[in-house]
Amino acid sequence: MPKSIITIVGARPQFVKAAAVSRIIKADGHFEEKILHTGQHFDESMSAIFFSEMAIPSPHFHLHVHSLPHGAMTGRMLEGIEEHLLEEKPDAVMVYGDTNSTLAGALAAAKLHIPLFHVEAGLRSFNREMPEEINRILTDRISDLLFCPTQTAWDNLLSEGFGAMPCQMVLSGDVMQDAALFYAERAAEMPSYPASLGLDGTPFALATFHRQENTDTPENLNGIIQALNQLNQQIPVLAPLHPRTRKILDAANLRTEFQTSAPVGYLQMIQLLRTCSLVLTDSGGLQKEASFFGKYCVTLREETEWVELVEGGCNTLTGANPARILSASRHALSHPFPAIPAYYGGGQAAENIHAAICRFFGI
Repeated sequence: MPKSIITIVGARPQFVKAAAVSRIIKADGHFEEKILHTGQHFDESMSAIFFSEMAIPSPHFHLHVHSLPHGAMTGRMLEGIEEHLLEEKPDAVMVYGDTNSTLAGALAAAKLHIPLFHVEAGLRSFNREMPEEINRILTDRISDLLFCPTQTAWDNLLSEGFGAMPCQMVLSGDVMQDAALFYAERAAEMPSYPASLGLDGTPFALATFHRQENTDTPENLNGIIQALNQLNQQIPVLAPLHPRTRKILDAANLRTEFQTSAPVGYLQMIQLLRTCSLVLTDSGGLQKEASFFGKYCVTLREETEWVELVEGGCNTLTGANPARILSASRHALSHPFPAIPAYYGGGQAAENIHAAICRFFGI
């Protein structure tokens, strides 16, 4: 009889990660996977389009929990997830990354003594003011299988004493690289999204910013907009905006002199990454994806979980300081992308995760 796994997702990056692993699990036959969507990202541009264009099975369960403060959101997710776990009685629960959905799923599984698998374990920004840092630390501590995307993540867990804890650590590689390599072929078959924006064959910079430390701090938000407005005088800047970010910009009456758009699907984002000249972002996932496609990244934060990219010379931390952002951007635009090691597993992470789960169950 197949082992049952409930995979819990809720935010856009988790859909991408789950797509890579679910594809391998489905092809195996030893497991029956059901997907529970908390609803953290809920509108068409941030959720449904990912399931359709990436051919991810529709969620079996949907909690529709979103647009709440952290405590209320996590609490309602925990309540809803627990209800489904009690009914389904799965053999394991799998969670991804570091969102409120991650923590709620982890807590529900641990309290019901269901084995918990954490994909993207061991990442640390060492900034506990970030809600994501709290989510990832707590999730790691109660997980049974910890899938580390990088050697740095593995070393972080060892330094925290996980080698002596009742859990298994696996250096799996990063499933986002699996997804990028797999879906790049599909993206190449689509009509050109950059061309639809007037950017076909034109050098441009791709920018995203959505983290609360930037959007909810007026000084940071003003600094980012000022820098992007100035950079746009040198090279066109395109910024797909998270709905919440656009709402904040409108409320603050901040003028953007660069091109903005609605959020884009994953395949459209791959097209943008392939054709842009530079990436500026406060997203963790986009920092890595930029490197997958050989593009410099200017990270609009003071720290990153992906320290190897900074050490490799293809990622520069600038915070929200306009002068630092512009200096890093101009340097990136005038230098070739450096040769970097294969930090993220070369596209084998999902297979490594699947093999470890099989070993866990003695299959």
